[in-house]
Amino acid sequence: MSRLCFVLLQILLTLVVLGTAAWGVGLLIFRLPGGIGIAGAIGFGIAGLAGAVGIWSGAPRLPLSFAVLFIGLIGWWASLQPSHSRDWIPELARLPQIARDGDRLTVTNLRDFRWRSETDYDQRWETRSYDLSRIEGVDLFLSYWSGEAIAHLLVSFTFADSSPLTFSIEVRREKGEEWSSLAGFFRVYEMAYVAADERDVVGLRTHARGEDVRMFRLRISPERAGEVLLAYVADVNRLAREPRWYNTITTNCTTVVYRLVGSLAPGWQFSLPLDPRVVLSGYLPGYLRDIGAVRQDLSLDQLVQQGKISARARSVTLDSPEFSRVIREGVPTGRSQP
Repeated sequence: MSRLCFVLLQILLTLVVLGTAAWGVGLLIFRLPGGIGIAGAIGFGIAGLAGAVGIWSGAPRLPLSFAVLFIGLIGWWASLQPSHSRDWIPELARLPQIARDGDRLTVTNLRDFRWRSETDYDQRWETRSYDLSRIEGVDLFLSYWSGEAIAHLLVSFTFADSSPLTFSIEVRREKGEEWSSLAGFFRVYEMAYVAADERDVVGLRTHARGEDVRMFRLRISPERAGEVLLAYVADVNRLAREPRWYNTITTNCTTVVYRLVGSLAPGWQFSLPLDPRVVLSGYLPGYLRDIGAVRQDLSLDQLVQQGKISARARSVTLDSPEFSRVIREGVPTGRSQP
C-alpha cells in the first residue's frame, strides 16, 4: 500500500510540474518580445521536463531547482501591473465614467460611433443623462462569430424616456496589438468597459462585422433592473480609477456580469448557480432559461430563433433613430403571455 501511495504521489507531483511548466512557457512566450520570449520558454520548458524526470529518477535537486525558477517567475508575473496609459485603439481610447445625482445618471465618454466597416467609422464621444426612475428593463445581446460555443455579451438597459444604455466588456488593445485567447491568460491585455448607444455597439456587430446577433429580454422588474444598473455604475467607476487585467476565463464579458449580478443576492429574483455555460457564453441562453431569467412559456429553440435580430437590424441604417425599436420587433418580452 505504501508503494502505491508513493507512486500516486509521484504522478501527482509530475502533473504539477508539467502543468506549471506549460503555464510558464506560455507566460514567457506572450510576455517577452520575439526571440527572447521563445528562448526563455524553451529553457523553462527544459527545466520543467528535467524536474519531472528528477521525480522518478531519485534526483531531488532537479525538481527543487525547477521550483526555485518557478517561484521567481511567479514573482515577476505578480509584479506586472495594468495601466490606463497606453496607445489604445481609437474605439477603446476612452473609458466611461458615471456620476449620480439622485435618480439622474450622467455618463461621460459614451461611445456613439457610426461604423461603415471595422476600419472606417466616424468617432463620436458624448455625455448623456438617464433617469433611473424611468428604467424599464434589461436586454441581453449575444453576438456569435465562430460557432455556437462562444459569443460576446452585451447588456442593455431600457428606459421609458430615452434610448437604451448598453455596456460591453472588452479586451482593451493597443494600436497594432492582435487579440489571442491564449495570451488572455497571461496579463497581456487590460479590460475596458464601453458604455454606448445600441446603434454603435450592436450595429458594429450586425452591420460592420456581419455577425449573428441574438437578443434575450430578461424577466426582471424595473426595481431590480435599477439595482443591476447601479452595480454596473460602481464597477465602471472602479475600473476608471483602477486598471484591471482581462483574463480569458476569469475576467471576461460574461464572468464579470455574473459576479456583478451575483453580488445583488440574496435579494435577486432568481438564483445564480455556477455553471460551465457562464464561461462557454454561446450556451448562455440555456442557462438563462434554466434559472428562470427569460420566458418560461417558450422553448429554448423558440427564444433563440425569435431572438435573432441581425437581418432585421440590417434593414435600417445605423443613423436611424428607429434602430432600437426595429431590432426588438418580434423578440419575446420578459413577460409570459396569459
